[in-house]
Amino acid sequence: MSRKLAVVMDPIAQIHYKKDSTLALLWEASARGYDLFYITPENLYSMDGKVYASAAPLEVFKNEQSWYRLQPLQEIELSILDVILMRQDPPFNMRYIFVTYLLELAEKSGVLVVNKPQALRDANEKFFINEFPQYAPTTLVSANPDKLRDFLMQHQDIVLKPLDGMGGASVFRLRPQDPNVGVVIETMTHYGQRLVMAQRYLKEIREGDKRILVINGEPIDYVLARIAKEGETRANLASGGHGVGQPLSAHDRKLAQSIGKVLKQRGILLAGLDVIGEHVTEINITSPTCIRELDEAFSLNISGVLFDAIESKLKDKL
Repeated sequence: MSRKLAVVMDPIAQIHYKKDSTLALLWEASARGYDLFYITPENLYSMDGKVYASAAPLEVFKNEQSWYRLQPLQEIELSILDVILMRQDPPFNMRYIFVTYLLELAEKSGVLVVNKPQALRDANEKFFINEFPQYAPTTLVSANPDKLRDFLMQHQDIVLKPLDGMGGASVFRLRPQDPNVGVVIETMTHYGQRLVMAQRYLKEIREGDKRILVINGEPIDYVLARIAKEGETRANLASGGHGVGQPLSAHDRKLAQSIGKVLKQRGILLAGLDVIGEHVTEINITSPTCIRELDEAFSLNISGVLFDAIESKLKDKL
């Protein structure tokens, strides 16, 4: 009997065919004979302690003009599944949290959810670095405009970012002489009502914001250094940066393995560390990307590594 896998994701029709990591994961699952189901977050629901979905049976193809085919929606209880890939993009808001509650019910029925719903709630992608201060840049999390201004004056060059975004959205580089310091801080904090993160600016960003993929606690041997386009501070690919593949350095391996031990303990099978110079600035666990770019650059099959880990866990459940 075939194993059954569902993916919870945003509209599949809107993905970037040439870059999307979720598609790579689905290709691997299909190649391994899984029956696939496609679920959008709004189609999850619970009744009497059980969780269900209006799910569409899914086929995926390596064809840029037609990369997926959906069958009509059918109602399924998620307990029939072996694996759920949670690949819903941030923002990390209450809608996202409620979805993790539903997936946690599925997990209690015996389904393997990647990544673990509790971990998705507990390990905010920005704030999580505070558990690893030995690797993080100098960081302040505060809603207080005065504390943020003091941090700026102390370090003279900082990055200000929301705690719930992705892809470089609403990330600002600030220096004391910038005329819009006040309005940026007011807008970001909602006049002192919303926590934001401030970090010392790392000049090593010119060499790239490195994405290190960590699977089941161990880093992939290559990284994607994302280089910002001319005149742009943010190196995110979604913000126009371009990626350059590099071997994993000895320092970055040590950093990734150290953090990887904690990720593995928390049920985070797939994570993406963002590293600038020698500092980790974010730990992405919602829907880490850059699988496709690294696969292409180094003839890898990162999805295969992940599914080896998934199937090892499925065997442990038997």
